[in-house]
Amino acid sequence: MKAGIHPEYKEVVFQDISSDFSFLTRSTIKSKETIKWEDGNEYPLVKVEISSASHPFYTGKHKVLDSGGRVDRFKKRYGK
Repeated sequence: MKAGIHPEYKEVVFQDISSDFSFLTRSTIKSKETIKWEDGNEYPLVKVEISSASHPFYTGKHKVLDSGGRVDRFKKRYGK
């Protein structure tokens, strides 16, 4: 690999602002904010609006549409 062309890959804390869920991972994203993590070290902080802790699909709170009723109405209106 060529030296100097790749972004710095470092540990970063991502924080979900809607559910106050945070996790430590590695990323190339840059941030001016920092946070003191559970291990006592300070890491760059990236705030996100949605994560697996607040996404409706992963939390089981998403709504299932009544597709059966919609299909029946379509067939009644346009079908034989």
